[in-house]
Amino acid sequence: MTEMAWSDGRWTHPPVATREQDGDLLVTAVAGSDAWRLTSYGFVHESEHALLAPFPDRSAVEVELTAAFGEQFDQAGVFVRVGPERWIKAGVEFADGRCQLGAVVTHGMSDWSLAPVPDWVGRRITVRVSRDGTAITVRAGLSGGPLQLVRVVPFAAELDAQAGPLVCAPTRAGLEVPLHSWRRTEPDADLHP
Repeated sequence: MTEMAWSDGRWTHPPVATREQDGDLLVTAVAGSDAWRLTSYGFVHESEHALLAPFPDRSAVEVELTAAFGEQFDQAGVFVRVGPERWIKAGVEFADGRCQLGAVVTHGMSDWSLAPVPDWVGRRITVRVSRDGTAITVRAGLSGGPLQLVRVVPFAAELDAQAGPLVCAPTRAGLEVPLHSWRRTEPDADLHP
C-alpha cells in the first residue's frame, strides 16, 4: 500500500479552496460543481473537483473521507477518468433527504445507481476502486469495517485512466469535505472474498 501525497494529483477543476490540517485535505467545493452527461436531465456538467493521478491496470485506489453532507447532491468519493465522455464517479451522496451510496458510470451518457446509507452521515467512509484487467470493481463502507460491493463496470486493460478523490456541490456554496487519505494498493484478488 502506498499513501499518495495530495500534491501527487492534479485537479480537473480547482475547488474554491483547499487546506491541509493534520494530514487531511479540506476541500471547499464551488457551488454548482458536478459531473454528469445528458441522461434524464439533458445537461452536461463538467465542473467536478477531482484530484487525479495515473491509474494503471492491476491496481486499486482508496479514498477515505468524512461524509459531512446535508444539502441535495453534496457528494465525495473516487473519480476515474478516461476522457470527457468516459468516466466513473463512486462514493457517498446526499440525495432526496438522506445519505446514499452510489455510482455514476458514463460512456457518452451517464447512468446512476443509489442505495440508502443514512447512518453514514458525518462518519468516516472508505471508497475503493479496483482495476483487474477487464473491469473496475467499486466497494465502500465505514472506515475500519468491511467494504460492500457497489458496482462492477466493464473496463478494458488498455484504457489510459486517471483516478483520485472527488468532491462536488451541485446545489450550494460552502460545502467543505475532509479527505483523510488517498492510497494506491493492489487490486482485489477476488470479486467475492
